Amino acid sequence: MSEPASALDGTRILLVEDEYLIAIEVARWLRTAGATVVGPVPSVDQALDLIADDGIDAAVLDVNLGDGDRVYPVADRLNALGVPYLFATGDVKVSDVAVYRERPRLEKPFGEVEVVRALAKLLS
Repeated sequence: MSEPASALDGTRILLVEDEYLIAIEVARWLRTAGATVVGPVPSVDQALDLIADDGIDAAVLDVNLGDGDRVYPVADRLNALGVPYLFATGDVKVSDVAVYRERPRLEKPFGEVEVVRALAKLLS
């Protein structure tokens, strides 16, 4: 990885991802960059519980969470709290709602450098 190992040092990053292997890999990347990973969790309800319980600095959100669930209620809560987030999704189209379209987005498959760099930019 070309990013410094401490790019996300001291940050708490919420990770919402329903694909187990992707969640584990992204969590590892974030920890390597110095972040504390909140989660990962695969559902809206679990993510909302973590937001209520833990102070977070930013979030990585998969749009499609299986069974037709979408992550947008989590994004709405983060918007209300002023917490920055990005969408990391295989879904080419994010909702037409302007507040979602304006968010940074990584398209799957993405790599370690991409997600760390995107979060560092989001937090700067």
